[in-house]
Amino acid sequence: MIEALTALFKILIFPGFMFLTTYGMLLQFLDRKIYARLQNRFGPPWYQPLADFLKLIGKETIVPTLANKGMFSTLPVVSLAAVSTAFVYIPIYRMQASFSFEGDLIIVLYLMALPSITTFLAGWYSRSVYATIGSVRTLTQLFAYEVPLFAALLSPSIISGSWSISGMAEFYYHNPTLILVNLPSMFIALISIQGKLARKPFDSPEAETEIVSGAFVEYSGRLLAIFKMSVDCELVLLISLAAAIYIPLFTNIIVLDILLYFAKTLVLLFALSIFKAAMARLRMDQIINFCWKVLTPLAMFQIIINLIVRGAL
Repeated sequence: MIEALTALFKILIFPGFMFLTTYGMLLQFLDRKIYARLQNRFGPPWYQPLADFLKLIGKETIVPTLANKGMFSTLPVVSLAAVSTAFVYIPIYRMQASFSFEGDLIIVLYLMALPSITTFLAGWYSRSVYATIGSVRTLTQLFAYEVPLFAALLSPSIISGSWSISGMAEFYYHNPTLILVNLPSMFIALISIQGKLARKPFDSPEAETEIVSGAFVEYSGRLLAIFKMSVDCELVLLISLAAAIYIPLFTNIIVLDILLYFAKTLVLLFALSIFKAAMARLRMDQIINFCWKVLTPLAMFQIIINLIVRGAL
């Protein structure tokens, strides 16, 4: 009974759903604040993400007449559920995640792909011209960044000899010098994360000056609120995953490890925000060329280097 309650607490409260959504809103505020300050603007108040969420919850949810109502209403929940499920496999306050097994990295990578797929389906089943354009761009961009992102996240597992995120974190914790070998894949992963989150310069799927809100143009009310929460939670998931794999710093003291987790993720968020502010939007063909001609070869080269290092150990 106690074990069941403990597991339920980890799934729903900490480090599960409640923590994920709360920290997602906090990171959204910090991202918008940093981005604004870098543009010499003041930025929103700290409560703005929560206010936006509550405002959307209170608004009417409108479903387009021609839309597939079942898919239209279900997809936001599927997206948020996929992100929340993947998060429980990420080490937060210790090297061992709340739920982990050998091979959980593959499951997390699979779950990470679902939000992009649900975004595509959301736009497609909205039966709107703008939403369809946004959804097609989302799917096209998925084929661009997914290979370098997966290669960058999988390459550290070659040296560690483990397909578990917790196992990788523990290996690099005990072998800190080998972290330096994975620095190129870390930069590849961070750039790919920008593409996955459709942040500048990879924001073509949701180019507000061209296609309004992209695949979400027909969404409103609580459904749009859930989708936006899913995006915030996906940001937490991705930078938490990058922190666990590339910055495996732990003290085995819970309070200090929680503080370290916040420090690592905030540093990564700051890097992503600077990158977002420094770049202008790329065209879709430029995104594809960059991902396939630059990022993917670099990621493949990183895998070769890690194979050599693994053979030398």
